[in-house]
Amino acid sequence: MVNLKEKLKKKKTIVFFDLEGTQFSHEMIQIGAIAVTLSNKGKIKKYHKPFNRYVRARNKIGSFVVDLTGITEEKLKKEAIAFSQAMKDFKDYIGSTFKSTLFVSFGNFDLSILGASVSYNLDAPKDIVKQIQTNYVDYLDFISEFIRDDHGNPLSLVNYCKLLGVHEVGKAHDAVNDAINLAHLYEKLFDEKELLFNEYKKCLKRISHMPTPLQSAVNDLLNGKDVYAKDLDKKIEDYIDDKLS
Repeated sequence: MVNLKEKLKKKKTIVFFDLEGTQFSHEMIQIGAIAVTLSNKGKIKKYHKPFNRYVRARNKIGSFVVDLTGITEEKLKKEAIAFSQAMKDFKDYIGSTFKSTLFVSFGNFDLSILGASVSYNLDAPKDIVKQIQTNYVDYLDFISEFIRDDHGNPLSLVNYCKLLGVHEVGKAHDAVNDAINLAHLYEKLFDEKELLFNEYKKCLKRISHMPTPLQSAVNDLLNGKDVYAKDLDKKIEDYIDDKLS
């Protein structure tokens, strides 16, 4: 699991980003991002102007992605630029802090899109892509340790925002909107530690791979009951008796 505090050490800039990709080849067709300046405690103290580029793909977008994102072949013909140029523009957007910037997206599929785009573009700026991959955090990996649904599954970005009361910007599956909403989710979580505490307790109660006596003891603790070594011994004895009788 991600240790966000460790990743944020000495970081002054985070770039929250989102990528939209083709349905089958997973090439990038849009990159949206927003850079933020952090306080010494990792809180956002300044939002910068968002970044947006549409990117030409070698293969067709796919009807599912068209319906999901609203990005069409016609739109790309009119507005898209080469992948290599989009990456260079992205680096220029961040500026002098590029090498010390932490890159954050929601779900590591964005890295798969980056990798696929590199494989389809011989002129891809691999140094830029490598820097993003090296200084990267999957925020879904972080937040899903603490907050999951009743079946133990991670939530979508939209549903995490709803749960934490984050006012969403624009329509989902637009890369710029998703990047901004992710930044707002990050910011909101600093003020919702009690909610995080309560949701994490629910996650701990749902752990199914813990040995039965330990699970019973943990559940007692999470329900406010004091548990001592002798109580655990009794649970183990009862469990063994149950299995032998």
